[in-house]
Amino acid sequence: MKKFLLSSLFVAVLATASVAQRLPQPSPGASVMQTIGVTDVTVKYSRPSLKGREVFPTVLKYGEFWRTGANQATNIEFSTDVMVGGQKVPAGKYFLYSMPGENEWQVIINKSVATSPEAYKQADDVVRVAVKPTALGSSVQTMTIGFSNLTDSSAHLEISWDKFSVATPIVVDTKANAEANVNKALADKPEDPAVLQTAANFAMNQGKMDQALSLADKAIGVKETFRNVWLKAQILGKLGKFTDALPLAQKALSLGQASGDAGFPFMKTAIEGGISDFTSKIPALPVSIPGMKKKKG
Repeated sequence: MKKFLLSSLFVAVLATASVAQRLPQPSPGASVMQTIGVTDVTVKYSRPSLKGREVFPTVLKYGEFWRTGANQATNIEFSTDVMVGGQKVPAGKYFLYSMPGENEWQVIINKSVATSPEAYKQADDVVRVAVKPTALGSSVQTMTIGFSNLTDSSAHLEISWDKFSVATPIVVDTKANAEANVNKALADKPEDPAVLQTAANFAMNQGKMDQALSLADKAIGVKETFRNVWLKAQILGKLGKFTDALPLAQKALSLGQASGDAGFPFMKTAIEGGISDFTSKIPALPVSIPGMKKKKG
């Protein structure tokens, strides 16, 4: 009987703990992930709300350490090396801290966890970036971290709350990262036609036509598809070899129509456009009719 009561009590404690974990939090957790080129930047943080207060000086004070959120330290992760405010940050997991100022903030990427000024270790800073805050036209009630001004090689990490916003520039070397990804894929799967086609397409877009043509030929040799045949036609077209490109484009159209590939309808118009373009750029051959003599001047 005693064992039964103890077991019941243990189950009740577990159930209570489980329920407690699902109760609403004053500053609920959130995460945001943004891909910049081929780089993933992930931030996990807790979102405090104003609830009738003003951030300064009620919640935060100028010049003091802030964990850039509530509850736990704010996590930030970069899948590749990046530049934050012009300073290099190697790929990895870090913590995002800040020191707000009236005219300038210090945005900090740090290696160690800290939820209070006493726990913060400046020696573990990876970078510290000075950023000027921007006044907002309307109030942001719940603190928000997001990304703005996105391109294929840059973005701004934006912290917004109350009537201010702080945007820290992040820059990535998308070309080098993409090239590294392609080279790794080729090393891992050198005979995979899809990998070869992707590598050929990347080389073409980088202007490396000889390499692109070689990779396209290799992909076709492993398994001919309308996709890699059309890719080779495009490469030849960029090389100005329209007479060679035209029959390949026509073949790609025929292969695609017979393939049953769900992606073909989306590519059909582009292939037909290529056929028309190549045809228009091939000089017309003189037509000779047997038995007709050329008139003399």
